[in-house]
Amino acid sequence: MTEYRIERDSMGEMRVPANAYYGAQTARAVENFPISGLRFPREFIRSLGMIKKAAAETNAELGLLDPRVAEAIATAAQEVIDGRWDDQFVVDIFQTGSGTSTNMNANEVIANRATEILGGERGSKLVHPNDHVNMGQSSNDVIPTAIRMAALESIERRLIPALQKLEAALAAKAKEFDRIIKIGRTHLMDATPIRLGQEFGGYASMVAHGIRRVQSVREHLAELPLGGTAVGTGINTHPEFARRAIARLAAWTGLPFRE
Repeated sequence: MTEYRIERDSMGEMRVPANAYYGAQTARAVENFPISGLRFPREFIRSLGMIKKAAAETNAELGLLDPRVAEAIATAAQEVIDGRWDDQFVVDIFQTGSGTSTNMNANEVIANRATEILGGERGSKLVHPNDHVNMGQSSNDVIPTAIRMAALESIERRLIPALQKLEAALAAKAKEFDRIIKIGRTHLMDATPIRLGQEFGGYASMVAHGIRRVQSVREHLAELPLGGTAVGTGINTHPEFARRAIARLAAWTGLPFRE
């Protein structure tokens, strides 16, 4: 039988599974959005963890966050980065347009784990999901930042290498089949002859063009909105926050992220 704890927030009381690291807002979102059963992928959750770690370290560096709390948050966020708490990200991928529920899912998981690290109990808010973990941030800059990070990292590490391998394989087949003659087809009928190698060369060329199109978006994806907060003005965050936090993200990923 599942045991529960009672958590309270600005919207009232909420039952949360006793062993869960998420809190009231996440539990409420699970009830509000039982839509598809789909969850965010590992790359996205990893990016969220990096954002929260970078924010905690930056806020401590700027004198805004207690170093002890920041260290606990960074440790908990690293566990999220490593995939230790993927099963705690329970909100459906179809939810509020801003992704607030998923941002709070991350904030609550990291806050409760950081609270545990400091010797507190889950749900006690010794480390607060909003005031500490989400300091200097908003769903409106965190979620698009995580999307861009996950997309660029997946493009660089997975998509482009896979496309390059496909292009090379098709080009090799183009050479292998170069002496094979076949009939072309157009308008649902036989047309003029073509070498099978020419056909595969066309396929290889299409993939090469696709690679260049994918590569052309990298510069735009590298520009992160972190630090813009709720409406893009950067209000309620330190003037140095964005630059320093994004520099950390660039260093950790080896990707050219910038403001």
